[in-house]
Amino acid sequence: MAFFIGRDREARRAYGFDEIALVPGEVTVNPDEVDTSLSFGRIKLEIPFLASAMDGVVDVPFAIAMGKLGGLGVLNLDGINTRYKKPREVVAQIAGAGPEEATKLVQEVYREPVKEELIAERVKEIKDSKVPCAVSTIPQNADKYGPVAQEAGCDIFVVQSTVTTVRHKATRYKPFDIGPFCKRMKIPVIVGNCVTYGVALELMDNGISGLLVGVGPGAACTTRGVLGLGVPQVTATVDCAAARDFHYKRTGRYVPIITDGGMSTGGDICKAIACGSDGVMVGSAFARTKEAPGRGYHWGMATPHQNLPRGTRIHVGVAGTLEEILYGPSRTDDGSQNLVGALRTCMGSVGASTIREFQTTEIIIAPSIKTEGKLFQKAQRIGMGK
Repeated sequence: MAFFIGRDREARRAYGFDEIALVPGEVTVNPDEVDTSLSFGRIKLEIPFLASAMDGVVDVPFAIAMGKLGGLGVLNLDGINTRYKKPREVVAQIAGAGPEEATKLVQEVYREPVKEELIAERVKEIKDSKVPCAVSTIPQNADKYGPVAQEAGCDIFVVQSTVTTVRHKATRYKPFDIGPFCKRMKIPVIVGNCVTYGVALELMDNGISGLLVGVGPGAACTTRGVLGLGVPQVTATVDCAAARDFHYKRTGRYVPIITDGGMSTGGDICKAIACGSDGVMVGSAFARTKEAPGRGYHWGMATPHQNLPRGTRIHVGVAGTLEEILYGPSRTDDGSQNLVGALRTCMGSVGASTIREFQTTEIIIAPSIKTEGKLFQKAQRIGMGK
């Protein structure tokens, strides 16, 4: 439904995670018996969790740990891991910088050129541990880095920018052509980021194997403040899921969508998947793990931009191991740990045995869902009142 925001100017109402709730089902399912798997071509994940391609979140050891726990860590090919032989030492410098100097230091550190031999080396290190390997790059570097990563044994290639479209106009450089690139690559290509039905459908028609949904919702991202761009994640996910379903109905080819960013608790993740997502890409929750290289800090992928940074370094602290964040036991009461347990329990509560069934959950608009009856929690700044 559209509303008038002024004379002859309509604006569509959009929704975020805090404005909706999921309705329990008439049938319930044992949480231990639900299927939470996610597939990209021949690559099948036990859990629908991807760790964001941020240098403070994913490096080789983290990607290996994530893979052994059933998820997928995405390594940033434009970042520190492919610029320096000892990336953790450089990440430690950024983590130790003061707030005033952090962005400037990040910009300086990223001036070191990417080394293609390190791309192959990092992919090989991950593959030697017998887990799936996924890497990410910006569109400008995809044609150059894609073949290198593929030849080294990479399983999934991600092409990611703030806003992605099939039809990009430029006269000063040759735009990245998504369709031919997907045809050349012999491994699944995930593309992002997108928030609208029309663009999602065009991207799928051009052969992508997965779609990242979200512009600016991440905790370390400042795109919405710097550029004013963004669509709340509930509406963005629903719209892109509709494009996926139409594409599948028309072609018989199913393209998973991944809600990327804006989820701080298990409840947010459950809502994202119930809204139509096949999985989630998460940064902050995994930045809080002992395995993450950032020591409780992480920063947006556009933070290093030399002229217009659209990310910042934030402190989230270290809350536990990666296994605790994913599977528990939870040592907090705010929904930030045992994310897989939360997903399984919610699926069972609405009567969904599979992700596809979960995507049909009844959803209600509920602006008071986080405040109703929570007066004491809010007053004492505990639980949902933090």
